[in-house]
Amino acid sequence: MTAVLVRLVVIGVVALGVAALFAYAGGWLSPHRLTPTRMITAFEEVDGPHPGFRRNHAKGICATGWFESNGQAASLSKAALFAPGKVPVVGRIAFAGGMPFIPDEPDTVRSLALRFLPADAEEWRTGMINIPVFPVRTAQAFYEQLVASKPDPATGQPDPAKMQAFAANHPEFVAAIDIIKKRQVSSGFADATYNSLNTFRFVNSDGVSTPVRWSAVSLQPFVAASAASASGASADKNALFDALIADVAKHPVQWRLVITAGQAGDPTANPTFPWPADRKQIDAGTVTIDKVSSEDDGPCVDVNFDPMVLPAGIEASDDPIPSARSAAYARSFTLREGERKVKPPSAVTPQEVSSVGKS
Repeated sequence: MTAVLVRLVVIGVVALGVAALFAYAGGWLSPHRLTPTRMITAFEEVDGPHPGFRRNHAKGICATGWFESNGQAASLSKAALFAPGKVPVVGRIAFAGGMPFIPDEPDTVRSLALRFLPADAEEWRTGMINIPVFPVRTAQAFYEQLVASKPDPATGQPDPAKMQAFAANHPEFVAAIDIIKKRQVSSGFADATYNSLNTFRFVNSDGVSTPVRWSAVSLQPFVAASAASASGASADKNALFDALIADVAKHPVQWRLVITAGQAGDPTANPTFPWPADRKQIDAGTVTIDKVSSEDDGPCVDVNFDPMVLPAGIEASDDPIPSARSAAYARSFTLREGERKVKPPSAVTPQEVSSVGKS
């Protein structure tokens, strides 16, 4: 009888411990702790509720194609996708932010997310954006930036005093914005270069680990955004997407996947800080996109471009942002999956893709 009682007490303690872990993960025991739900709520408070859409990078289209590895990255990573040959790719090209119907403007941050699908091997998912550094170094700072940028109901614009207070508390944000402002903005999605910003680690077949960042460097000639397009003067609210659709209909668009290898002393946990320009770079191969489609019926609809989906040969570093993104993306995915029935058509519809692609 005593043994049974002891066993029941142990089971009860274990059950309470598991419940406590779930409660902690959900933020129920620490209401001021940053959770995926609080992060997603901040996006909705800034950009408004848009059921059925991604809470960030809300306006986008799907893309498919392939990655042709030249084998040069195999010296750094044992990941199967870096062996010489072709690997299918499912991608998504989008604008940052949680507003799915914003007019296309070149100054809006753009993203290229890719899902590499080697046969009989582990896949890799990565998201890149067309700025040289990330504005903040932690998820908490990103959340505080979102809160500070929440529009004032009276003006419809962020409160300058709140943004100034945020900047005063985050000098790294001010330095990063200065770097971002100096970048050249391209005319469209195809001629933009996209950067991972966060640091990961490549591990080769000998177990050697190297800190890395990577970029998708456009093979299309760079064309600077014109003053008219940068000011949103185009009557076509989907001008950049329509241009991409038209380009892909004529010929595939391509990017070189360039791996930058860090050295001892290079910051791995601070994406606001660029690595020195003289770091070794490896051309790993070419990403080719030969088909685009609306999110309403495209192959990226149900894809969560979680940056922590990594194959053997690619590992997380001490950079805290990817794991935070992973948790927030999962929360966003769960929400939009439950909102399918109320989701309106995307800004770029299947009909638009078809008509622009044939024109």
